[in-house]
Amino acid sequence: MSDKTPTKKGQKPTFNPSWIYLAVFAGLLALQLFSSNYGATTQESNFNDLGDKLTAGHIEKIVVVNKKDVYTYIHPDSLATLAAYKDMATAGFNQTPNPGPHFHFEMPADIFDQNLERFYGQHEDWLQVNGPINVEYKDEPNYWTEVLSWVLPIGLIALFWFFMMRRMGGGGAGGPGGQIFNIGKSRAQVFDADSEVRTTFKNVAGMEGAKDEVLEVVDFLKNPKKYTNLGGKIPKGVLLSGPPGTGKTLLAKAVAGEAKVPFFSLSGSDFVEMFVGVGASRVRDLFKQAKEKSPAIIFIDEIDAIGRARGKNALSGGNDERENTLNQLLTEMDGFGTDEHVIVMGATNRADILDRALIRAGRFDRVIYVDLPEFNERKEIFEVHLKPLKLGGNVDIEFLARQTPGFSGADIANVCNEAALVAARKDKSCVEKQDFLDAVDRIVGGLEKKNKIITPEEKKVIAYHEAGHATVSWLLEHASPLVKVTIVPRGRSLGAAWYLPEERQLNSVEQMLDEMCATMGGRAAEEVIFNKITTGALSDLEKVTKQARAMVTIYGLNARLGNITYYDSSGQNEYQFDKPYSEKTAQVIDEEISALIEGQYERAKQLLRDNLDKLTALAEELLKHEVIFKENLENIFGKRPWLTSEEKVQAALLQNQPLEAGIPVETGADVSVQETASEEAENDPQGNA
Repeated sequence: MSDKTPTKKGQKPTFNPSWIYLAVFAGLLALQLFSSNYGATTQESNFNDLGDKLTAGHIEKIVVVNKKDVYTYIHPDSLATLAAYKDMATAGFNQTPNPGPHFHFEMPADIFDQNLERFYGQHEDWLQVNGPINVEYKDEPNYWTEVLSWVLPIGLIALFWFFMMRRMGGGGAGGPGGQIFNIGKSRAQVFDADSEVRTTFKNVAGMEGAKDEVLEVVDFLKNPKKYTNLGGKIPKGVLLSGPPGTGKTLLAKAVAGEAKVPFFSLSGSDFVEMFVGVGASRVRDLFKQAKEKSPAIIFIDEIDAIGRARGKNALSGGNDERENTLNQLLTEMDGFGTDEHVIVMGATNRADILDRALIRAGRFDRVIYVDLPEFNERKEIFEVHLKPLKLGGNVDIEFLARQTPGFSGADIANVCNEAALVAARKDKSCVEKQDFLDAVDRIVGGLEKKNKIITPEEKKVIAYHEAGHATVSWLLEHASPLVKVTIVPRGRSLGAAWYLPEERQLNSVEQMLDEMCATMGGRAAEEVIFNKITTGALSDLEKVTKQARAMVTIYGLNARLGNITYYDSSGQNEYQFDKPYSEKTAQVIDEEISALIEGQYERAKQLLRDNLDKLTALAEELLKHEVIFKENLENIFGKRPWLTSEEKVQAALLQNQPLEAGIPVETGADVSVQETASEEAENDPQGNA
């Protein structure tokens, strides 16, 4: 089907700028063909050739045009009989004989006269017989050329000006609001009955609580009298907050698809421009359009681009353009009437830095936190993204959901896509379970680099380093259970260990200390086996330092400092240069952090010394096979004597007994995780293990 829309009967065709170019080309062509009667079939010549033709008696007359162009006309008899003039005997359109002129050369008229007189003096006999040749002098100014020399530059300037004004007026490819004269217009993309959004809540898996909240907003727009008859007011705004990739924008698209009302979608950066006052102008225009199409929804993605708290940037002046845009947004949101039915939806990853006036009641009345999906929600998300894939019989959605704690919806979509690519790379006809595991490894650990050159000594150090992580984590109750260990280089790491952390919301001191001890197990194994340490524990040291600092300064888990925290959830201290504690306290913090880390390091070394034979056996397995799994550890260490939190919940439910105190799990529901299932990758910038 052709993309061109046929012109309706009786409708005048729209103006096309290409018509101008076509007219100019046709005019130049006509000018070339009809501007002059001379030069159409002439051949270039000179005065000496003219003299030869004169003495031969072939020339009928000579015409000098504009005192410089000399045109020669050949006698018709000579033209018809002589072979020398055969090529010019016929003019255009088969005109016979050719009326001429036939030869042309340029020479000033006074010089031509002198040369002609000299010729007569040298050929007196010829002159007495034939007499002087007929010479005509004409002035034929080329009006077209003169007019064109004036009109063409002016026309080109006018054409360029017309083109630029049309572009700046919004008629170019940028569309309305994209050019200079529409710079203050809103750049929002409008979805209405003509451009329907097909995304609905059926396409949104998980996020049950968030969907309930926004479904009520949709119901507000569809049935406003249901709430206004009871005296209720439609909420002014709904703010979606949460980590990246959790589906905030997808949820807004679903609202647009379900509400069936005009939906204005744009990003917070669309208000930002180098010109003063543009942001505020675009806000006014956006809300004006929304009010005209009420009931409507305005969705501003990444609203923190303009909604950041005012007065926090000490380097900017009081007349900050971003603050002016925010002020206008606050005014427009608070100026709505209850009968206008316009709701503003915003999405951000940084709700903590938004201005407090923006998220107060009456503007963003509802703040919906879209958290990372839990176990059951991950199952639903996998079901959505697995539909277009050709799956093998061994793919278990529940298994995949358990292998991806801490993954967002976008991460899960990436896993499914990567698994399909892995299967295609192996020329498989369907996507199997192992392809998903390889995809998770690829995303978490990076691409395998089997061709990376590693010396046998380095490989042995890497093997004992990773075996140390696996051994300590297996021997500690609260450390995350191991999934796989490899010494095949991945990404920037030379070795990797995958763990499956329990999904819990609370962490006790014992749990955090066990995790720190397991993290230090790699360096501890190097010292126990080789009596020296390497730079391969860079990421381990970074992780335990952050954990220890959080225990001391954020969670109040240090006996020496007591129940005190220096964490500011409001972000007020973000731009402060001074610390919220004294130099003496800073020294105490440094001492306690060091004591925590060194204590767990000594604990890890003691565990490894007590199980030196098992550590060596595990490292030898790694050196032999390069990859070992949970089953290999069970063969060496035996099964772990501790139950996981989920197993304790299931056991308590089966026995109809209350849960053991301190287990951070809610009955009948999976809880969100504190950390992702990322392995202890040794990301040393120097490329060591």
